[in-house]
Amino acid sequence: MPKTDNELTMADLLADNNVKTKQVGDIIEGQIISKTRKEVWIDLGGSGTGVIAGRELHENFSIVSELKVGDFITVSIIEAEMDDEGYALLSLRKAAKDRIWDRLESKKAKEEKLMVKAFDANKGGLLIEIEGVRGFLPVSQLAPEHYPRVSGGDKDEILIKLNSLVGKPLEVVVLDVDKKEGKLIFSEKAALKDMTRNILSKFDVGQIVKGKITGVVDFGIFMNVAGVEGLVHISEISWDRVDDVRSHVKVGQEIEAKIIGIEKDKISLSLKQLTEDPWRKAIEGFKLNDSVDGKVTRITPFGAFVAIHDDIEALVHITELSDDAINSPNDVVNVGQSYKFKIISIEPENRKLALSLKAATDEKKAKKTNKDK
Repeated sequence: MPKTDNELTMADLLADNNVKTKQVGDIIEGQIISKTRKEVWIDLGGSGTGVIAGRELHENFSIVSELKVGDFITVSIIEAEMDDEGYALLSLRKAAKDRIWDRLESKKAKEEKLMVKAFDANKGGLLIEIEGVRGFLPVSQLAPEHYPRVSGGDKDEILIKLNSLVGKPLEVVVLDVDKKEGKLIFSEKAALKDMTRNILSKFDVGQIVKGKITGVVDFGIFMNVAGVEGLVHISEISWDRVDDVRSHVKVGQEIEAKIIGIEKDKISLSLKQLTEDPWRKAIEGFKLNDSVDGKVTRITPFGAFVAIHDDIEALVHITELSDDAINSPNDVVNVGQSYKFKIISIEPENRKLALSLKAATDEKKAKKTNKDK
């Protein structure tokens, strides 16, 4: 037998009208049904009605100003029932954060640049926050002028350099964004992509350019050339052997270099190719099968290096030291001592000259034998 109106419970009324009980913290999508400067009323469907007012309205005014009656918006419940009125007090914080994520996704899709400031740093990069959404700018994505060039990769020194960037305006693009995972990655380097390509289009391999040294590391020199990063590898610093890069240049010094390669957003440079290779000049005085005097300068497991001229250091492979099987070049030659060698190959294009001690010894023995006859 059906119940009379007086017998219906609140549970019955909720069930009959498909009204859902509201809980603090619930996130609901609703439709704006009224909007004034002081209040925004939201139809929550089966969850009734709610209002955004007071501080919640004031703190999110920039979002509210873009909304109009009829728009759908995501809100969260901060008070389920206001007195006896039955409506809920709502918050736009969730909606605000969602809109920021949406805006960041749009900026990534358009490769749009934006200005950010780091609020902190760690050894991996800079921590960024945009209207409550936190992101990260990795060290590898810093512009060349901000990249911490630290000898030996000293992490404490890297952190000191990164901390100097905290609070400074940085122009970046969104490299990766994932609202679901809470992932937001920025790149300062990528923001320079168009400018870098434009500059590189004006360069040619073989061109002589001027630049300022921005970093000196064990494997070479970093230079800023018209706003583009260039590297002079240690092998391109001098025609002579370079043991200490820092003995050749200093950070801040302006020098000339020759472009020997252009790839993506970087250029490869050379200092030594600004001058004539002394090796090629010196080698003109030697030819294949010549007998030469040379002093052993270094010994390695695979052979010995021998100076036959101020600008020429040649290799004697271990197999060319003796006709007999030996365990080490030290069994036959000593550093600092001079011997007679024979030139067995010359490769000017590779700056290589190979010598043989055993060939010179065999030749000497043959001459002695013929003389004795």
